[in-house]
Amino acid sequence: MDKTQPIAPNASRLLWAGFMAILAAGVGFAIRGAIFDNWGKEYGFTGAQLGAIGGAGFIGFCFGIIGGGFVVDKLGYGKLVVVALLCHVLSAFVTFGASSPDTAYTFLYWGMFLFAFANGTLEAVANPLVSTLFPKQRTHYLNILHAAWPLGMILGVVAAWILDDKMGINWKLQLALYLIPTLGYGLMFLGQKYPKSEAVEKGASLLEMLKPVGMIGSLVVCYLLALFFGDLFKTAAPDQANLIGYGIGGILLIAVAVLTKFSIGSFLLFVLFVTHALIGAVELGTDGWIQNITGNLFTSEQGKYLFLWTSVIMFGLRFSAHWLETKLKLSPVGLLLVCSILGFIGLNLASGMTTFGMALVALGIYAVGKTFFWPTMLAIVGDRFPHTGGLAMSIIGGIGMMSAGLIGTPGLGYAKDRFAGEALEKSAPATYEEYKAETPSTFLNIPATSTYGLDGTKLAAAKDSTERTDAETEVVVADQQGDRDTLKADSFIPLTMACIFLILFIYFKTLGGYKPLSIEEMAGGIEGPVR
Repeated sequence: MDKTQPIAPNASRLLWAGFMAILAAGVGFAIRGAIFDNWGKEYGFTGAQLGAIGGAGFIGFCFGIIGGGFVVDKLGYGKLVVVALLCHVLSAFVTFGASSPDTAYTFLYWGMFLFAFANGTLEAVANPLVSTLFPKQRTHYLNILHAAWPLGMILGVVAAWILDDKMGINWKLQLALYLIPTLGYGLMFLGQKYPKSEAVEKGASLLEMLKPVGMIGSLVVCYLLALFFGDLFKTAAPDQANLIGYGIGGILLIAVAVLTKFSIGSFLLFVLFVTHALIGAVELGTDGWIQNITGNLFTSEQGKYLFLWTSVIMFGLRFSAHWLETKLKLSPVGLLLVCSILGFIGLNLASGMTTFGMALVALGIYAVGKTFFWPTMLAIVGDRFPHTGGLAMSIIGGIGMMSAGLIGTPGLGYAKDRFAGEALEKSAPATYEEYKAETPSTFLNIPATSTYGLDGTKLAAAKDSTERTDAETEVVVADQQGDRDTLKADSFIPLTMACIFLILFIYFKTLGGYKPLSIEEMAGGIEGPVR
């Protein structure tokens, strides 16, 4: 029997059902990114507020994928697909409830949260499902599964381009388009029989699956949850918000410690968790802002061309992971090392792009770099920790999305506010006082980071002015400088990742090279003891 063959006869249909589910997420993500400007103009949001709304589109994902990871092996894949389908539909109605500036933020925030929760629940199904179906080619098929993400972004951007820029259709109708692939994945998953993971086949309990995560792995999750709850309470209790957040995070960490009988966990898995937090921040955080930034540095139309360019590159290359592994002899860790270096170079070049041709080159390099980050990290977890079932894979996906929502997307929004405000204050102090936002922006709810960005409504008016005054020109130039400085700062994330992957590459060399493990090999302590 060919060991590279899938283990179930309906593997192909299940793979493409998962593909359709992630496609729905990509379409919704792209359309939301395209209509950020609409929300800024209509409701007067600052960059930090838009970043927070976009961040909710990641945070809910964490709750969906981690919660789903805990129950997927017990409840089964089919029940979780139903939950996701209902949440996708509900999120549309909540988002459409945004009407006045007084309530729009709340409706948009929680609509994004529900949308992301549905996406996360689906990935709690699709990732371990594909990993189980193709145990000898996880990197290849997980990259194919996640090729749906850039394809969804391509379709979403094109739809928003036609419906918004060309036809001027209301943003609510644009956003409703993601419900089409939502119906598609519901029908494709309908009535299917699902395989069991290797861990479930071996009779592994939840405790046994959770022990490799342990206290150090849970520390990463609980820190991000502390940030989430701190942000959640900053309106109701601004002075105690951080304390409440860290209190909740600490309680959850203690609960995991007790549940796992104070298992320390795998240090390798902890390193992978931290690294995936960086991946979420740089890949998805940047994706959430890149149309806005490139449209600001060039034209809105060119910004969409560039977004499509990077998405097409990602879509095509995610079908070539197997070729890279077999022909270029790149292990998953070696592939991630090369990609991190390319990501650093691409973002650095992008921070200085002044022509459309230069932008194609810079963002093309960045796109090649970010292509394999997410699915290849999932494959490494599946290869090296098969005894965790779908749990560790779901947790690492949740960490990436939560980092994007809490650090990446709002962090880039904060950076834009800070750098643009500083540039304008330095070049034209009087204009800065006229155009600065009424509400300060902060990063991670830390008061010491407080800064005043530019008012979204006034900035939009300056950009739209056909005959700009000197003050309007100063504002637009400062805003563009803020975007360049933001991309430069963003580039240091993949540089940090490159250092981590280099260490991991050397580590696996000392073990005789990277290879997937079975549960029996894990029991022998190949990755080191899990205490």
